Amino acid sequence: MASTSETGHSPYKHPYHLVDPSPWPLVGALAAGVLVTGIVFIGHYGSYWLATLGLLGVLATMFFWWRDVLKESRTPGIHSPVVRLGLRYGMVLFIASEVMFFVAFFWAFFHFAIYPEHVSGAAKAIWPPQGTLTFDPFHLPLLNTMILLLSGCTVTWAHHSLLSGDRKGLITGLSLTVFLGAFFTFFQVWEYAIAPFAFTGGVYPSTFFLATGFHGFHVLVGTIFLAVCLVRAIKGHFTPEKHFGFEAAAWYWHFVDVVWLFLFVVIYWWGAGEIAHH
Repeated sequence: MASTSETGHSPYKHPYHLVDPSPWPLVGALAAGVLVTGIVFIGHYGSYWLATLGLLGVLATMFFWWRDVLKESRTPGIHSPVVRLGLRYGMVLFIASEVMFFVAFFWAFFHFAIYPEHVSGAAKAIWPPQGTLTFDPFHLPLLNTMILLLSGCTVTWAHHSLLSGDRKGLITGLSLTVFLGAFFTFFQVWEYAIAPFAFTGGVYPSTFFLATGFHGFHVLVGTIFLAVCLVRAIKGHFTPEKHFGFEAAAWYWHFVDVVWLFLFVVIYWWGAGEIAHH
């Protein structure tokens, strides 16, 4: 049988990818277990070393596993159209699971916002709880909304440039998107630094920081995702016909944008109370 490099086609007699044995699923599961156990140790004993070890293990697994996937994607015949379709299904299901992840936070916020009498120890059944100062939705939150909406435009520009064979437009659009993602993270850190409430200040700060904080984490992950795509674009890894890695990053980024719009409308605007003055 001719090799893949000789023919440019899959060495198999079928369109599927038979994955080589890999240590990363097992290593990743062990690292995740150590991380979760470490979080328990933080809560009970204030010890961070186990959680740090688990986090490093998870990050190392992500790096090496995705490195292997990128190598496979550049091997002729391995990522056939059928395989790429399966990857698309996987990304769609992953984003669907992320949607339900954020539904839990919105559910918690709406529960107490609509039924404030369920807030334990509250003197009055109002939302936000009495004495809670909130952000002006048309200050930093609106600025971050504009940043994310603009980043959605730039990543779409990059995608259309790729499809039309415009490599310069692809690189420029991706560079701007990565820059805007980093800019959003900077302003969110600043917002947290001047927050008029602390994480342990009650049910409102808890739901606020969980929802917006996890979204901020997703923005950071998406920015790294797009930065890797930028490096790959500079190296010429993407073609108009084969670019699922970039497509998945763009889908993820648009998901992050949509979640933020809901956060801005529900938590910052609809759920606002007495505005804090900075």
